[in-house]
Amino acid sequence: MSYNYPIDEVFWSKEEIIDVVNFYSLVEKAYEDSVKKEDLLIAYTRFKQIVPSKSEEKQLGTKFEKESGYSFYRTVKQAKESRSGQLIRLKK
Repeated sequence: MSYNYPIDEVFWSKEEIIDVVNFYSLVEKAYEDSVKKEDLLIAYTRFKQIVPSKSEEKQLGTKFEKESGYSFYRTVKQAKESRSGQLIRLKK
């Protein structure tokens, strides 16, 4: 990984930063390997607790995708549409 995660160090606590980074890493894992649907959706739920604003989520998603090439939106959409227990895999 040769890019930076979009993090709000001013307003987020250390615990919140860790939880957001966990979500980012699961999105990466969905592209590079696979991730359990439930793990991803739990991390996304926590991410939404930290970032409840849709516009802020879109801004962070856009920054993350520009840096990494990985899409929050497509990853979460696939997870929501998949069956329970399914592994989530995406292609760049």
